[in-house]
Amino acid sequence: MVIERAAGREPLAALLFGREGRPAADAIADLAVGPDGFSLLNGEQAPPGCAELLRDGLTFDLAGLAPAPRLDVPSVVHRVALPGDFNCDTLEAAWFMVGPHLAGAENLLPVLRVAAAILRHLSTLDGLEAIVWRPARIVMSPAWFAEAVGIWLAGGPFPALALTALARSEGGIESEGLAFLTGQEFKLHARSGGPNREDSRIAVRLTDWLVAHGRVDSPREVVLAGAGAVWLEPDGQNRLNVEPR
Repeated sequence: MVIERAAGREPLAALLFGREGRPAADAIADLAVGPDGFSLLNGEQAPPGCAELLRDGLTFDLAGLAPAPRLDVPSVVHRVALPGDFNCDTLEAAWFMVGPHLAGAENLLPVLRVAAAILRHLSTLDGLEAIVWRPARIVMSPAWFAEAVGIWLAGGPFPALALTALARSEGGIESEGLAFLTGQEFKLHARSGGPNREDSRIAVRLTDWLVAHGRVDSPREVVLAGAGAVWLEPDGQNRLNVEPR
């Protein structure tokens, strides 16, 4: 099982550990035990530092475990629930990616839910310092990731601050990583001045709505539960401008 970017399987996520802190595959096998976990496939046949994980009929690969060489830390821009002196450059990465049979389907919600469930289980690995969600270029504490996706998997809203990023910009809030799911990012324009707490709440609710309903190809008004109405206006092929009503 050789992990190749050329095969169309960029990592969905990366698990970050301190120097010499990456676990071996036997630690993954120990963690897999339990009704809410996953199965470890072909453990004896897998190359050193690789593990194949099965849950709900879907397989995922974990590469860069000890004793294999560490893999690159994906580029990150956004940080959540991490100390101010956190530095990715001092850490070592293991990559989490879909199995070969799922290449090209990693952005489908059923696949994403299983991936999130496995990653939530992996978040309890000893020595894990952070999790990178590559489509949103976001790095976060394992506890933050586990709580956010746990609420979603239990029937709550989409984890807009874990599987996407919502960044304050001049005059509003912009998403990153939403295009991985819907083909579009959005900019929510603040009513006046810089974005405030209410704008942040609207952005979270809008992310949940867009994940559920998909891309928007024509102007329309949408009423968001608990956040009121917004006007959505496509801007090109992959962007939405959003105005609160």
